[in-house]
Amino acid sequence: MSAAVTDTQATDNVSSAGESGPREGAFGNAVGLACRECGNRIALGPFYACPDCFGPLEVAYEFPAITREEIEAGPRNIWRYKALLPVPSDIEASPNTEPGFTRLLKADNLGRELGIDNLWVKDDSTNPTNSFKDRVVACALSAARELDAKVFACPSTGNLANAVAAAGARAGIPTVVFIPSNLEQPKQVNSAVFTEKLVAVDGNYDDVNKLAQEIAAEEEGWAFVNVNVRPYYAEGSKTLGYEIAEQLGWRLPDQVVIPVASGSQLTKVDKAFQELIKLGLVEDKPYKIFGAQATGCNPVSTAFKGGVDAIRPVKPDTIAKSLAIGNPADGIYVLDITRRTGGAVEEVTDDEIRAGIVLLARTEGIFTETAGGTTLAVTKKLVENGLLDPSLETVAINTGHGLKTLDAVSGQVGAAATIAPSYDAFVEAGILA
Repeated sequence: MSAAVTDTQATDNVSSAGESGPREGAFGNAVGLACRECGNRIALGPFYACPDCFGPLEVAYEFPAITREEIEAGPRNIWRYKALLPVPSDIEASPNTEPGFTRLLKADNLGRELGIDNLWVKDDSTNPTNSFKDRVVACALSAARELDAKVFACPSTGNLANAVAAAGARAGIPTVVFIPSNLEQPKQVNSAVFTEKLVAVDGNYDDVNKLAQEIAAEEEGWAFVNVNVRPYYAEGSKTLGYEIAEQLGWRLPDQVVIPVASGSQLTKVDKAFQELIKLGLVEDKPYKIFGAQATGCNPVSTAFKGGVDAIRPVKPDTIAKSLAIGNPADGIYVLDITRRTGGAVEEVTDDEIRAGIVLLARTEGIFTETAGGTTLAVTKKLVENGLLDPSLETVAINTGHGLKTLDAVSGQVGAAATIAPSYDAFVEAGILA
């Protein structure tokens, strides 16, 4: 059922997160950081750019043989896959938010609406802070601990700030989160309730991220989850791919639709599928990966449709603020994966995003945020333009809860009628007509 395998790939750049080196086994079966561009290997540490070519770094492993039964015996959270993550074997002993193993919902009602015969929704809105970001933050927190970080921090479009603030509180580590000042109010509250150090920055996410990189370069002991510990952080998204395969009975789906912001989640789901194949945990088979973007922030979709490899940065202007990254770090790798697998990257308008939110809610009882609305709307569009085969098993990933982006649909839904408290008024209103 399984075989030992060595995996070398990679993700992004730098600053010290403490002076003491990591303890033995601090990063589990990880053996180094590898450059995704030139293949150069460096030691594990708070680094994200290759010292030779400045390409992004990713965690490289030497995996032991592992069986399905060993994984299934683990906890019902992401630590069931700890042997495949850059975390120590005793990770469960450290206070964390224990995200993962969220439901994979058979979406027959939605499938009928979209004309897809076999549709699933991977619903990550039930994680501790109601988004998939709890997964990546749990891995980043482990790295921050092992690197003796004094401050846990991030630049964020909202969901990441929520997850970092909550995880820092749980771990008892001072936490600072940076967000664009025009972020949706619910996401600001969802961060500020966990930390008093929520910093709003005048500018878009790319401006916030630039500031975070400057702070990381100047301040000692700061662990920015998506900057200087990004290689470890990004590995958390692999657990989405592991769970989908396990929940399908240890098989890969034919097609997956994934929202694209930085692009890291899409690349890591693909990496997870490839690792499961190499380890003999699933049968090797073709699968297609599709990326979903908003028209108001579509640099990857534009490059895909233009048949080019370079990503041209854009200034975001969309209600899907969690996807509003105009210069996505992993955009070129999204292009590689979608083209390699026979998938595509598609985009939808804000109105289509709103319609996607309502469609998922009224067919499957799942209230998704704007990123999920983007994924659903793109799935619909992919079927309509013939890029997604409706006869094949398909998984759409819902990354967060709609309570975080209420403003997106507050003007689209509401009371069907306002009536007097009488049966006659009810009948007159024709509610059931």
